[in-house]
Amino acid sequence: MRSEGRSLARVSTPANRQLLPRLGLVEATLVVMGGIIGSGIFINPSVVARHVHSGPLILGAWLVGGLVALVGAFIYAELAERMPRVGGQYAYLREAFHPAVGFLYGWALLVVINAGGTAAVAVTFGRYAVELTGSTLDERLVAVGTLVLLAGINCLGVKSGSLVQGGLMVLKIGVLVALIVLGIVLGSPSPPMRSVHADGPLAFGGAMVPVLFAYGGWQTANFIAAEVRDPRRNLPRALLAGVIGVVVLYLGANWVYLRGLGPEGLAATGTPASSLMRGLLGNRGATFIALGIAISTLGFLSHSLLTMPRVYFAMAADGVFFPAVARVSERTRAPVAAIVLQAVLGIAVALSGRYEQILGYVVSADWVFFGLSAASLFVLRRDAVGGPEIRFRVPGHPVTTGAFVAVSALVVLATAWAYPMNTLIGLGLVLAGLPVYALWTRRRARAMPSIGGTPP
Repeated sequence: MRSEGRSLARVSTPANRQLLPRLGLVEATLVVMGGIIGSGIFINPSVVARHVHSGPLILGAWLVGGLVALVGAFIYAELAERMPRVGGQYAYLREAFHPAVGFLYGWALLVVINAGGTAAVAVTFGRYAVELTGSTLDERLVAVGTLVLLAGINCLGVKSGSLVQGGLMVLKIGVLVALIVLGIVLGSPSPPMRSVHADGPLAFGGAMVPVLFAYGGWQTANFIAAEVRDPRRNLPRALLAGVIGVVVLYLGANWVYLRGLGPEGLAATGTPASSLMRGLLGNRGATFIALGIAISTLGFLSHSLLTMPRVYFAMAADGVFFPAVARVSERTRAPVAAIVLQAVLGIAVALSGRYEQILGYVVSADWVFFGLSAASLFVLRRDAVGGPEIRFRVPGHPVTTGAFVAVSALVVLATAWAYPMNTLIGLGLVLAGLPVYALWTRRRARAMPSIGGTPP
């Protein structure tokens, strides 16, 4: 199976299909953080507080989620050093298991994970932008214009895309730091209240789902491995530094939420950041958070258009997707067709108004491939992929890696239990990629004689 994966990986080597390493450690770290921090930290803490009802358990859920994310970062750091290839998870799954498994991940990213996510976040940004500016434009038109603009920036090259993404990431960090500092300096502790709820393991498990959703996204930095300078050294360091930075910010934000609102107040509001800042600074505080959420959603869109198209590029380079998607601009060295594909799909879903429905299918599909990617490390270690001199090894492997795989499975099962129809539809859409893969491989097999045969 692995020999087939390697043969696919060698399909495209022409100059017009090569990406150039232009990102350093700082840019890569900001990409890692940009993949994680979205609007979730401004909203999800209230969902967690409805599952568990005491401060220690709420903070404990975010701490455990941070530890899971850190283990995930260690796993992806070792994967990045063993296989610093464009496409990240796609390449690991293709190499460790079978090209069909890698294709299913790319397919899921295209039609499930990213389609709904990009469209929903774009419309959310449009909504906040219209509210903040007082514009009379339709929020979906703002979403379309934003996707077109960001796609254009990313088509100018990975450096241009990373500069915009990095700038927005710095602003997001600034908003969270301001929230934490103001919560400490201006806020006063809420009066303690005795909880009447007896929270058990099932309640804590339910709280972990929104926590892990908020922590997800570190893996997307691996998609651009081929465009990071010295990726065996810089990408693992970026993963660990980025995830640790996010854990610190998330714990700080939740601490000031609990300090200012208390567990009951946190559970009662659907917008904890706005509620806290409104209490501290009045309407100015709520406007500040609205601006922060707008920046976070814009940053997520910029990050998505920077990283996700590299997976489609890798698929096309392997001969299992449209060949044009594997082409790189000679001037900017960006996979322009892949970026345009991502933007067009997001625009289509945003205009259709079906993004929330598609978004409901994301969690189960995403965590299935998290677990499979972690499991691929067992195979790659066994086969010594990357050689014996691997500096970034997962601490406690195989126990920690196995535990991450188990957590991924539990998230999928918990999602299936809570949302059975969404889970079935999401997994069904993923498996629908199998006949598509069969069509592409047959097409590639028919084309091989004309590619490799001798001229008459």
